[in-house]
Amino acid sequence: MSAYRDAVDRVVRAALAEDAPWGDITSEHLIPADATARAAVVAREPGVLAGGAGVEAAFAQIDPSIVVGDLVADGTAFSAGEVLARIEGPARGVLRGERIALNLAQRLSGVATLTARYVAAVAGTDARIVDTRKTTPGLRLLERHAVRVGGGRNHRFSLSDAVMAKDNHLAVLAAQGIGTAEALRRLRAQLPHTVRIEVEVDRLDQVPEALDGGADIVMLDNFSLDELRAGVALIAGRAVVEASGGVTLDTVAAIAATGVDVISVGALTHSVRALDLGLDMRIDA
Repeated sequence: MSAYRDAVDRVVRAALAEDAPWGDITSEHLIPADATARAAVVAREPGVLAGGAGVEAAFAQIDPSIVVGDLVADGTAFSAGEVLARIEGPARGVLRGERIALNLAQRLSGVATLTARYVAAVAGTDARIVDTRKTTPGLRLLERHAVRVGGGRNHRFSLSDAVMAKDNHLAVLAAQGIGTAEALRRLRAQLPHTVRIEVEVDRLDQVPEALDGGADIVMLDNFSLDELRAGVALIAGRAVVEASGGVTLDTVAAIAATGVDVISVGALTHSVRALDLGLDMRIDA
């Protein structure tokens, strides 16, 4: 969790510098220096909260005397109209931190809420919903935290974490006259025993070679439902089966029913809609 908090602090620091590089000239000239404010983060629609640490960090970095209280825990489902946090302190600081706190909470709560919908759609199956590397640059750790609190799981975090031979890798190998199975066996001989190997295929006839090369995970990319069922039967437990490509809330339940182990969904992070949250404020003289 310390790595997550460190990432939140880094993101908030950069966001505040971007939003008010030379201060907040509106509040500093319009609001009396001794004015205090009490505010509440209020849900305008139902969802699942993520990004509470960002709300805390935004106000703490601006003014440590600002108090964030009654903060709902990440992963909590809420209804429209619910108060998710209360903020109290110097009015200028509260006003300056409002947009950054809301931007993070809205974005990350959108990720958590969408993830929870996908997870609910596959309930009763053995399939797990996972994210992808299609994250907002600089926000990967935060968005992946939001996926987890929404009930999903994480794919590899970065290119350094696991081997994933995708279609473009295989195309380069083929152009060099190197077969998939041969390449994977060479690779396995060079890797530590702790590193897993995943291979992406877009045709059923590529599956045997991936298995012959010792793939731990076979990704069936953009397969039809019939092809997914055939792929699961062909792999027959010799590798983890991942389905990817074209997954939506309308199709995910049928995909899960084919027997795949993992369904990766880029939309969890790359196409998410920010949740509607607001900051209702009262200024005290």
